[in-house]
Amino acid sequence: MAVANQSRAGTSPQSAPSSRYKWIALSNTTLGVLMVTINQSIVLIALPDVFRGIHLNPLDPGNTGYLLWMMMGFMVVTAVLVVMFGRLGDMFGRVRMYNLGFAVFSLCSIMLSLTWMDGDAGALWLIGWRIVQGVGGALLFANSTAILTDAFPVRQRGTALGINSIAAIAGSFLGLVIGGVLAPVDWKAIFLVSVPFGIFGTIWAYVKLKDNGVRRRARMDWWGNATFAVGLIVLLVGITYGIQPYGTGVMGWGNPWVIAALGGGVLLLALFAWIETKVDEPLFRLELFRNRAFLAGNVASLLTALGRGGLQFMLIIWLQGIWLPLHGYSFEETPLWAGIYMIPLTVGFLLSAPVSGWLSDRFGPRMFTVGGALVTAASFYALMTLPTDFGYGVFALLILINGVGSGLFSSPNRAEIMNSVPAESRGVGAGMTATFQNSSMVLSIGVFFSLMIAGLAQSLPHTMHDELVAQGVPAAQAEGIAQLPPIAVLFAAFLGYNPFRQLLGGILDRLPDGGAHLTSKEFFPHLIAGPFHQGLVIAFWFAVAACLVAALSSLLTDRVGRRHRAAAHESLGSELAAVSGEAGLAGNELVVPDEEFDAQGAAPDTRKP
Repeated sequence: MAVANQSRAGTSPQSAPSSRYKWIALSNTTLGVLMVTINQSIVLIALPDVFRGIHLNPLDPGNTGYLLWMMMGFMVVTAVLVVMFGRLGDMFGRVRMYNLGFAVFSLCSIMLSLTWMDGDAGALWLIGWRIVQGVGGALLFANSTAILTDAFPVRQRGTALGINSIAAIAGSFLGLVIGGVLAPVDWKAIFLVSVPFGIFGTIWAYVKLKDNGVRRRARMDWWGNATFAVGLIVLLVGITYGIQPYGTGVMGWGNPWVIAALGGGVLLLALFAWIETKVDEPLFRLELFRNRAFLAGNVASLLTALGRGGLQFMLIIWLQGIWLPLHGYSFEETPLWAGIYMIPLTVGFLLSAPVSGWLSDRFGPRMFTVGGALVTAASFYALMTLPTDFGYGVFALLILINGVGSGLFSSPNRAEIMNSVPAESRGVGAGMTATFQNSSMVLSIGVFFSLMIAGLAQSLPHTMHDELVAQGVPAAQAEGIAQLPPIAVLFAAFLGYNPFRQLLGGILDRLPDGGAHLTSKEFFPHLIAGPFHQGLVIAFWFAVAACLVAALSSLLTDRVGRRHRAAAHESLGSELAAVSGEAGLAGNELVVPDEEFDAQGAAPDTRKP
């Protein structure tokens, strides 16, 4: 893990890097962060073409797990490993671990683009290499911020971290657009696009980057790492399979294996917490939670991440599966336009995060953390009042406001958390907060999908039966189709797939219009619009509640957090660095400079810029 303060005894400062080197470090780490965040969102938006490319039927219940792991495998691995790899960087060299991450990520991009298999084998190939690619992404994110901290003097460190982090935010929406352009042409191109940048970055990092920081050598908390990694993986796997059908149920929360995974994950994490109180150099410093500001700030951060984490998936389903086909877009065009129409969400975040960080320095963070959480809650409430077939201007305004609220909250919240702990604990505190955010993103997806499926199950079977009978489908066949698992219908919408040509088979020829209306691009979106909106309302009410509790929790941080703020206040660039993951991947750690010594072992320049 990136350690904020340096050991002042037993180490000697290494030679200060040249002024040219710091820009080499910034450009290389920015390229790495941009490549990872683009890759994450490019896969998300291109999944319809990937499924069509490997000929997987989204209506087959056995294929549900493939789709979930294609989306979530990368995030699960990153959530588990980013803190461990940061500590390994301290022990064996940040640049060495970073270079390894660049190489692993690039190799996986090549292997993903070489997929030649179809069906189950093709899906397993893609999932396996995406998981390994998540290992490379964790290596990059865990060490890139520390490399910048070593390369830049204190007075320029915030600017460098801010530039690096804005690139991460921008990469999340660039991937949506690039994926929408490339996937309809050739779905393998979404993996190939990062290969030349990855090869160039790997060689460039190996030749040019060097470990020049002064850091104390840490010991690895192996038992803590093992129980944390296995416990979190088992818990997240249980959540993933809990939203899949089991037996006659629409979800698998009654599955004994799911119950065992959830219980076992919680027990292992409890064992991890006990271990952390017994070792000399723990992975997490649990005593930090005795600080009410640190505890309340992290609770607020986790809850807002829970509220927002599944939003992007819900919006993509809404746009790709319903709104765009109803407005005349072919299913081949929907990924590109879904990415374009979601840009206001990221623009709102990019506009508000720097401004809120700058203003909170002057007026205090509480009005921005509380206000941002309330604005986000209000935007979720307004989104649930929209009709499914909305006017785009209102929709764009509401997701812009949602992004603004997220930006208003995130930067001051993270700064307040970090300013509430002593300087010697900030590296650990940053890693803990990043891990909570990563994990809550995956948990949020499980919660959103569970609530959405629960909403669909209430009205979808009846609606589907009645609509099919009205189109001339015999009642017996309509009843059978109406029992389709709601998650299969949801994923069919997500993938832009009209299921009725396959489900009705030979019946289509006996219908009055030959089944032309049932297989049109408008019928299926129109059919699921009502049940989808009902499920959406349930999911968004959860988001509203999470954001309101986050606002309440933020009220508890200000007075206590003031204890450390005067002595150690974060720069705007550091705040931006801390929130880069809010656009899609909260992977990197914030490294705050020591109060008395910079990365070269010299006293920092305390003059006003």
